[in-house]
Amino acid sequence: MPKMTFIEKDGNHKVVDAPVGLSVLEIAHRNGIDMEGACEGALACSTCHVIVEKKWFKKLDEPTEDEEDMLDLAFGLTKTSRLGCQIVMREELDGLVVQLPEQVTNWMD
Repeated sequence: MPKMTFIEKDGNHKVVDAPVGLSVLEIAHRNGIDMEGACEGALACSTCHVIVEKKWFKKLDEPTEDEEDMLDLAFGLTKTSRLGCQIVMREELDGLVVQLPEQVTNWMD
């Protein structure tokens, strides 16, 4: 089974199983990672914002226009920012590393 690493807000690295077909958001929730996901993956918020390690960013599918619109609302946006709900695990992503930003913006409250 593929693995992935979450770099948590405190800098702790947590390596977890990352089943193929699940989103990074779903994987985070299954493993007790502090990632909100207020809209539950409906592309209506940016609370599952992650910063993807550069070497992995190039291996991801291009973001949709809807994802880019939501990313515009994210706190601490970087060139390798993505929404965790839109990154679906596949074998080629075995070893994926994502960092959680220090804060998230929840426009749904």
